[in-house]
Formats: sequence, C-alpha cells, structure tokens
Amino acid sequence: MDRSECRQAWEDLSATYADRRDPDGSDAALIDDLLARCPPDPTIVDIGCGDGARTLANLPAGSVGVDFARTGLSLAKETVPAARLLQGEMTTLPIADDVADGVTTYHAVFHVPRAQHPSVYREFARVLKPGGTLLCTLPGGRFETVRRGWMGGSMFFSAPGRDRTLSQLEAAGFEVIETPTATDPLGSSTEFVLAELTGSR
Repeated sequence: MDRSECRQAWEDLSATYADRRDPDGSDAALIDDLLARCPPDPTIVDIGCGDGARTLANLPAGSVGVDFARTGLSLAKETVPAARLLQGEMTTLPIADDVADGVTTYHAVFHVPRAQHPSVYREFARVLKPGGTLLCTLPGGRFETVRRGWMGGSMFFSAPGRDRTLSQLEAAGFEVIETPTATDPLGSSTEFVLAELTGSR
C-alpha cells in the first residue's frame, strides 16, 4: 500500500475509527506526564491527530494538530475548535524549526513505511525546541503488512521492532526518560516512550 492509498484508507476509515475507539483510555492520561515537563503555556504539536478526541482535546488550548487525512482534520475541527489544524506528512511537517515544547504522536508512526521512520524522528526533533519532550507509541514487534478487514477496510502497518525504534530515536537526538504501558484506543495494552530532545539534530 503506497502513501496515496494509505491516505485514502484513512479518508475512508477516520469516522469509523473515531466511533469505535475509547477517548478515555489510560494512554490519554500520559499527557499529564508530558505537560509536567513543559513550561507554562506550552506549544504542543499532536502529529497524526485524527479526530482529536484522544489526544488533542486533552492538550492546552491553541495546540497544533497535524494529519494527512482531510476527513480526520474535519472531525478534529468539530472536536477541538480552538486547535490550529494542518494537513501534512510526518516526513515533511508543515511546521517551522524549534517551535514546539512537546510533540505527541499516538498510533501514527507505524502507518509510515519503517524505512522512513528515522526521517520521521528527525522531523520531530526539528520542530521541537532543545530540551523539548516527545510522547509517542512504541511498537513492540517488527512488521510491515496490510491488515485487510481492519475497521471494515484495509490499513498499512509498519515497524522495525522495539529496540530499533529506540535506537532511531537516540540517533535523532532523543534521550529516553521512560517507557510506560497504557491502554490504547481499542482497549489493548500498548507501550509508549517519553523522551527528551538532548542531542544535535
């Protein structure tokens, strides 16, 4: 599944995903850990924001949501009207350098081919201020597949494995703070990584 097909899949499935997922799972509570590391009135960017109910709605007013599917952004506009919403790809974020105190990205990077994950993490580092904090899903397995029947359609998933992901984050300039486990939007247990941007980019 190429990127245009993956984008179309999200255009088709965004509303179904929003209806089926739980907006109040324990992974939403991890945002408190992120905000505790940020200055007052922080600028937070939520990448792969979708409809906004899971993450963006729990961020400070004026946070930025980025998604590559217009359907998700339209839903987010209804859910979080005060947010600034941008359409864009993770590999080329439509955001200036050094503007964010924090970046969140839940269940999103693994929809990008794993060969491009290092570029994605470098983009996260680029938009973060030095000392900024990243909170993202940490896929445990190594896979690259199209799951047919997912949410009534098909979806692309790709990850290089837990250890490789952590190494890629380190190479992008991040230092891992902790790797908590929480409940994801569909009720499964998922590992996350909270990391600080400490190195050169």
